[in-house]
Amino acid sequence: MASGVLVFAEQRDGKVRKVVYELLNIGKQIADKMGGPLSAVIVGKNVGELGKSLGKFGAQKVYVADGDLFQLYSTEGYAGAVTAAVKAADPAVLLVGTTAMGKDLTPRVAARLGVGAASDCTKVEVEAGKLVATRPVYSGKCYVKVEFAGTPAIAAIRPNTYPVAAEAGGSAELVNVDAGVSALKAKVTQVVKSGEGKIELTEAEKIVSGGRGMKDKANFKILEDLAGVIKAAVGASRAAVDSGYAPVDIQVGQTGKVVNPSLYMAFGISGAIQHLAGMRTSKVIVAVNKDPEAPIFQKADYGIVDDLFKVVPLMTEEFKKLLAE
Repeated sequence: MASGVLVFAEQRDGKVRKVVYELLNIGKQIADKMGGPLSAVIVGKNVGELGKSLGKFGAQKVYVADGDLFQLYSTEGYAGAVTAAVKAADPAVLLVGTTAMGKDLTPRVAARLGVGAASDCTKVEVEAGKLVATRPVYSGKCYVKVEFAGTPAIAAIRPNTYPVAAEAGGSAELVNVDAGVSALKAKVTQVVKSGEGKIELTEAEKIVSGGRGMKDKANFKILEDLAGVIKAAVGASRAAVDSGYAPVDIQVGQTGKVVNPSLYMAFGISGAIQHLAGMRTSKVIVAVNKDPEAPIFQKADYGIVDDLFKVVPLMTEEFKKLLAE
């Protein structure tokens, strides 16, 4: 009988993504309520030691698919590996992060297992011994509760939804799994990285974002200066991206990235529904716009009606003073 929780431990370049530790935290709580062990599955090349380290964060068993085939992400290879781990672990719940990789992987694994999946969940809880997930619909205007008919119940969790698991020591048993894939029909030959060394938007605790009101690509420099002071990531609205002010990889919104930071600062962003869908769950929203009727103010916790080109430099200087104290 299926029991316990299995967490997909996404790794990039030999580093476990932050969302994995969040999944281990909520996974442990779910496993305690539903019964069964907390385990994880990690896929890649030379990831055995990385998998073993997850034992410090509560994973009792880690299923490992290791080899040249998994050096770079491929839908076919990773889906085969995670499916094999699910069959070996027989969990009641599979948790995945709502990342670029997680969005691609989740429906593939669900289809192979013949079960349902809930994407972009903002909450998961146990009711009457079963997993119930809460997720947004209609661009985040409403939320629905989702129940699962079969096992495993697959839930993809939005990053920054839960605190990371505390390191408590312990070790994990490593179990090698066979993905059942000897050759890939399509494989990634090269990964071209952008934003090297910058904070990943979906994992950022603080985001400074600019819209059409930035007026020019060069003006994003003042946002980068502010972001550097408060250690934030820089984002942009679709309008700014379409205008050529910012690259598409930092676009926040329904057709960009969905973010969930502790602090979201919107400069020159009107607050179209497409943008709000990507950031409305931020814990604290600060908006600066010259238009007092801008829709963004309806969602903002703090709003400033003024010229962003006056406000941003002042904020940067004030943050410098505060952080120097």
